[in-house]
Amino acid sequence: MRRILAGLSFVLLVQPLAAQTESRAIKGSTVAIYNLAGHMRAVAGSGDAVVVDIARGGHDSAQLKVATGTIRGRETLRIIYPSDRIVYPDMRNRASNLSVRADGTFSEGSWDDADGRDRVEIRNYGPGIEAHADLTVKIPTGQKIQLFLGVGRVEVANVEGSIYVDVASADVDVGGVKGNLGLDTGSGRIVVRDVTGDLDIDTGSGGLTIDRVTGSSLRLDSGSGGVEGNDITVNEFRADVGSGGLRMSRIKAQNLDVDTGSGGASLELLSVFEKLVIDTGSGGVTVRAPAALSADVDVETGSGGFQSDFEITTRRVSRNHVEGRIGDGKASIRIEAGSGTVRLLKT
Repeated sequence: MRRILAGLSFVLLVQPLAAQTESRAIKGSTVAIYNLAGHMRAVAGSGDAVVVDIARGGHDSAQLKVATGTIRGRETLRIIYPSDRIVYPDMRNRASNLSVRADGTFSEGSWDDADGRDRVEIRNYGPGIEAHADLTVKIPTGQKIQLFLGVGRVEVANVEGSIYVDVASADVDVGGVKGNLGLDTGSGRIVVRDVTGDLDIDTGSGGLTIDRVTGSSLRLDSGSGGVEGNDITVNEFRADVGSGGLRMSRIKAQNLDVDTGSGGASLELLSVFEKLVIDTGSGGVTVRAPAALSADVDVETGSGGFQSDFEITTRRVSRNHVEGRIGDGKASIRIEAGSGTVRLLKT
């Protein structure tokens, strides 16, 4: 009997700790959500307010506080961690450091009032409070939302609105978004698919995959990890890739500007365009374009040469420089490769 009573007492003590879940509703033209560690999932909501379901986790989760209020013109929800050392066993990296204000706000970008921030270390083991919060953010149609996460994972699915995601070290998975989308990551893998709207991505490292994007502009800035894309239809496409290279298939755009440090660039263009500029440090360039292409061509290579499926009426030819015209020269092509062969092929 004593053993049975002891077991029942244990269950009664554990159950309240496991059920630390609450919901908050935040209303405003712009809503910002901040959390240092955990899983943040954004989904479609209803009504006129952003609803956040908060599930705390970790041995010290009871120490976490939820704060709301207006900060810098935005309505906010912030998970406050009462320590500058946080243990989150599920994080991918061993450790990550962030600058966090006392009000719980932070960002990898710069703020006008950047003074007064404290250095916070998040580790997957060691001393500190073991606590995190998993958030489900329900976003009504047309809402402007900003999601800030230190470490963990962000998922955005089937949301219609203006969305900005800023993470320090976290994987980001986005699908089924209608509206402008901005992603800013320090490190972590990014996957984006089925987006209708302008897309702006700035990532430090971790690689980037983009599939099925339709909008006015697609802008990419990747430090390392490589970029792959498929089925892109935009007016303007700009990409700056430090290392890892760029490979884009089935792309339609009027103006394209690509700059890669290493790894080369490969573009498969399904439609004619107005302007194409590619500058690579190393790795070579391959452009596949429709047979109906008509363009002024200026290609310069440090090494590797130049190959073309198109008949080019040349104006200038040297060992590493070709200028000429394809057809009546309606479009403009300027390619400069530090090393590697430049290939201009028919789709």
